[in-house]
Amino acid sequence: MKKLFFVLVLSLGSLTAFAQDAEAAAEVTTEAVAAQDDFSEIATSELPEAVTAAVAKNYPTATIDKAYTNEAKQYKLEVSLEDGTSGTLYADENGNWIEM
Repeated sequence: MKKLFFVLVLSLGSLTAFAQDAEAAAEVTTEAVAAQDDFSEIATSELPEAVTAAVAKNYPTATIDKAYTNEAKQYKLEVSLEDGTSGTLYADENGNWIEM
C-alpha cells in the first residue's frame, strides 16, 4: 500500500510539473520590432567631397558600395574592403564620423 501511495504521489507530481512547463512556454510572446531609419539611397557620386575624402583617408582600401542620406544630412555608407570584409559607416556632411 505504501508503494502504491508513493507511486501515485510521484505520478501526480510529475504531471503537474509538466503542465507548468507547457503553460510557461505558452505565455512567452515574441515581439518583432522593425528598425526604421530615415535614410534614403543616393548615388555615390552625390556624396559630399568631405565624406569621400574621409573614407579615402581613414579606409584607403575601402570601396563605397551604397550610400544613403537623411534629412539631417547624415550619410550611411556601406563599404567593402579589399580583404572581403564589409561594414557600415556613418558620417555627417563635413566628413566627421558619427555613431548611430
